Amino acid sequence: TIFNLAGNPHSHLIDSISTVLILGGLAVLGFAWKVLYKAQQNRSVANTGLYSLVLHPQYIAFIFIMMGYLLTWPTGLTLIMFPIFVTMYIRLARREEHKAVTEFGEEYKRYQEITPAFLPRIRRGARQS
Repeated sequence: TIFNLAGNPHSHLIDSISTVLILGGLAVLGFAWKVLYKAQQNRSVANTGLYSLVLHPQYIAFIFIMMGYLLTWPTGLTLIMFPIFVTMYIRLARREEHKAVTEFGEEYKRYQEITPAFLPRIRRGARQS
């Protein structure tokens, strides 16, 4: 591998990080899809659960999973394909945002204004005047 680690490849910190990224990504994906499925059934904006933190938790999940596999099998091809796939997911997310604005109008625009696309805001305690 490019990390040049000796011994059992499954006993290194890299493998543990990879496992956390893959399993964490799968968990995020499951929680996100549950909310998205319910919203689609109700023909409403998915803005609860993980969708209250970011517009696209499902794509964050895919990126975590890809990062996990990239750490496990870092080949030339995966190193080239990772940024291509991330770019594709970002473009797909933007197209979905435009579609949601068309479908849900002002409701989605308000949600979009207060919710970051990919990186949740770090919330600090209430400011005092």
